[in-house]
Amino acid sequence: MSTAVTRPASGATDLDTLKGVGPAMRERLERLGLQAAEDLLFHLPLRYQDRTRVTPIAGLRAGHEAVVEGEVTAADVIQGRRRSLLVRLRDGSGILSLRFFHFSQAQTTQFARGTRLRLFGEARSGSTGLEMYHPEYRLLKDDTGKEVEETLTPVYPTTEGLAQPRLRALIRQAFEHLDQGSLALEELIPESLRSRFRLPALRESLDYLHFPPPDAPLETLAEGHHPAQRRLALEELLAHQLSLYRIRLRIQEDAAPALPASGGLATRFLTQLPFSLTGAQRRVLSEISADITQTIPMLRLVQGDVGSGKTVVAAMAMLQAVSGGYQAALMAPTELLAEQHYKSLKRWFEPLGIEVAWLSGKLKGKARLDAKTRISEGHARVVAGTHALFQEDVHFHRLGLAVIDEQHRFGVHQRLALRQKGEVSGTTPHQLIMTATPIPRTLAMSAYADLDVSVIDELPPGRTPVKTIAVSDERRGEVTERIRNACLEGRQVYWVCTLIEESEALTCQAAEVTRDTLTEALPEFQVGLVHGRMKAQEKAEVMNAFRDGEVDLLVATTVIEVGVDVPNASLMIIENPERLGLAQLHQLRGRVGRGTVESFCVLLYHPPLSDTSRERLAVLRDSSDGFRIAERDLELRGPGEVLGTRQTGLVGMKIADLTRDRDLLDPVRGLTRAMLDQTPESVDPLIRRWLGEAAGQYGQV
Repeated sequence: MSTAVTRPASGATDLDTLKGVGPAMRERLERLGLQAAEDLLFHLPLRYQDRTRVTPIAGLRAGHEAVVEGEVTAADVIQGRRRSLLVRLRDGSGILSLRFFHFSQAQTTQFARGTRLRLFGEARSGSTGLEMYHPEYRLLKDDTGKEVEETLTPVYPTTEGLAQPRLRALIRQAFEHLDQGSLALEELIPESLRSRFRLPALRESLDYLHFPPPDAPLETLAEGHHPAQRRLALEELLAHQLSLYRIRLRIQEDAAPALPASGGLATRFLTQLPFSLTGAQRRVLSEISADITQTIPMLRLVQGDVGSGKTVVAAMAMLQAVSGGYQAALMAPTELLAEQHYKSLKRWFEPLGIEVAWLSGKLKGKARLDAKTRISEGHARVVAGTHALFQEDVHFHRLGLAVIDEQHRFGVHQRLALRQKGEVSGTTPHQLIMTATPIPRTLAMSAYADLDVSVIDELPPGRTPVKTIAVSDERRGEVTERIRNACLEGRQVYWVCTLIEESEALTCQAAEVTRDTLTEALPEFQVGLVHGRMKAQEKAEVMNAFRDGEVDLLVATTVIEVGVDVPNASLMIIENPERLGLAQLHQLRGRVGRGTVESFCVLLYHPPLSDTSRERLAVLRDSSDGFRIAERDLELRGPGEVLGTRQTGLVGMKIADLTRDRDLLDPVRGLTRAMLDQTPESVDPLIRRWLGEAAGQYGQV
């Protein structure tokens, strides 16, 4: 199988300048994300071994690694349940057994009685006392033995076919090239900024982390809190911030349409709503309105918990675009959510004489052609759809505002592609990004450094908090009875089947089985089913029947996570909640409690639960604050899981950890601005150093 050769970024040194790097080794190094010789310098150890002193056998402890030196007293092949070579080693203090399950004939003769060995391994309790299994060893030719290591020995992340000694040798070689000047390592953060932020020098940090002294604080290093690690984590966070911040600056160089406040149209819209806006909605609206009256493109993220009324805020912003003579587009990640937005916008806007168009992947033939024509000729002033809005053959007449719902499902490049849709009119559309997944402040500061952030932190009056309980699936019968009682009272119920080991097919199958079981157990009620493998039309029909009250109990996979609004649903059962993240569980729970009646969410878990799972479900049970839940989710699961893996760059951080290093984010923001002002020439090389190929992608946006 041939592997495409990836060349290092310009200015970097090719891997094959290192001795022993041929095509096979290059392929292994590239599997670790190492594209250039310089990358080896930034490939940091996972942990360290102490080989700086020889430990007497009597001083060994089970579970601890050590260097031992001694003389072979016996070597025998033992024919037990597993054939093994057992070597007995003695020093002045005691006897140790070495056990090899994989050995050659040559090895059995190598361990002749009287041979002196130095070895390194982990001592374990075995049938002969303390034993080491497959230790690294070396024969000592004279009595003195070779000097021990002067520094701690690094253990690196590696890949199949690349042993630790080989990787260590390559990294050492890269440092030798650095000393000889054939490898470049530029200090890109100037001394003035380093001293202001109290950062050690780059070379000093790298030397320490690859070759720490024998007395290095191993616990501090293991926790990632050593100043040398913090220096590199800060530089990596800085590279990500700079890349996003520069996108923002680049976009703000473009002209956007100035959209004056919509006046009369807004008043007519608000009059027809059956509710009043909350204080938080009004505050966020004034922030958006102020942005889009400017000729600089707005880039604003609106966060609001489930049910906080983000769609109405988006609709008001869209009205401002329409009254300014421009079009507005709203994009959602799923057909289901996009269609629901379309219906809401149509219901609100058509009485105001505003045409709303619909565009999705399932729209085919004449209907699709008609929709595209209405959009390109400007008859459709408002458009709702899925990522089909991105497609090259879709042209807008005058796009002034793009609204993107559930942004974390798209990723930074995809949403920025929408800016090209405004080029026909010679302007860049304003962008409003909405999410009902509360993003912890630490993540918002990093993942969305290119955006201003608004928060709708108030729920409309009349929304009742959902009571959450965790129940073992051994009590399934009681849960079924609870469903019967809710349906008898005229309420509706969701039953959510979660992913079975990430298999969509098996999850859909499980949902079908659950539907059949519940139909049998509750024959007097109508049971519906929605899952990801159904055709969009089928899904829509079932959802509409549920919304109209024709279906009492809806069995669904997590496709109902976002945007479905059925105020009469007051009970949700989530099966195997331990398989989902807290933020996703909170999203699902938000499907109930939309009316005035008391609502419940039952977390039907499969025992026994791990400590972490128990802790996570307790967080959900005790809190209905999406932001608090998101912070705990970040601590328990990490940023990649919380954001969704499509959020380019963040998931692939090499050194920084957004949970551990959250206190660095404020200094990083200060440093970002300082570098753009004082040393703009260092920005590109810094981004390239940490983002590699992704830097090019950021640059093309």
